[in-house]
Amino acid sequence: MLYDVDNPDGPDHDFFRGFADHLGANRIVDLGCGTGLLTVTLARAGRTVTGIDPAPAMLERAATRPGGEAVHWVLGTGDVLTPHTTDLIIMSGNVVMHIIGDDWHTTLAAIARALTPNGRLVFEARNPAAHAWKSWNDPVGERDTPVGLLRESVTTEPPDEDGVVRMHCHNEFVETGDVLDVEQSLQFRDRSQIEADLLAAGLVTLNVWSDWARTPFGGTEAEPLMVFDAALPG
Repeated sequence: MLYDVDNPDGPDHDFFRGFADHLGANRIVDLGCGTGLLTVTLARAGRTVTGIDPAPAMLERAATRPGGEAVHWVLGTGDVLTPHTTDLIIMSGNVVMHIIGDDWHTTLAAIARALTPNGRLVFEARNPAAHAWKSWNDPVGERDTPVGLLRESVTTEPPDEDGVVRMHCHNEFVETGDVLDVEQSLQFRDRSQIEADLLAAGLVTLNVWSDWARTPFGGTEAEPLMVFDAALPG
């Protein structure tokens, strides 16, 4: 699947796997799991892993990939989380940035309810000070993919007053003539806003790192990534 080609396993997945092992988490939820590339690698004997995603096509791919039988796949969003049942909740990739407006606050509240007393929430977000969206305007280009030659382009609007960036992605599969136009929205939030949103949901920020090696985040434009580690207070 093209999604897996564009979102491969890498240092981010290594980080989440290592975090789960270090925490000794036995009940893990990958919220916004997509095609389950990371999710299936979290499964092991004595550990319950659940992958949640709102896209049926993503879950169909996830369930049929090697190792998919070891994961419990659930269609939905944060609203399907069960209270007080989860040691670790992961949101990887751009998942948190796809959760826009009030849905973000609702999701954080559901996560806080779902965590066990010593549970943790770990996720990544892009640092708005790095202005990543400026590099997302791509003219028409072509590349070979597992599904044939792909002609694609991306047009990006600057963030609105709420930090929402809208991307217009054009994909033309040359050999079949199929065309797929996708509109995506990503909401950029700075560190202080995310920490305030976590606190409002009943969660405290334990760490904010700037990379997968756990370098403390300093808030500069040269740090495109923010990795948050949060928990219930106490």
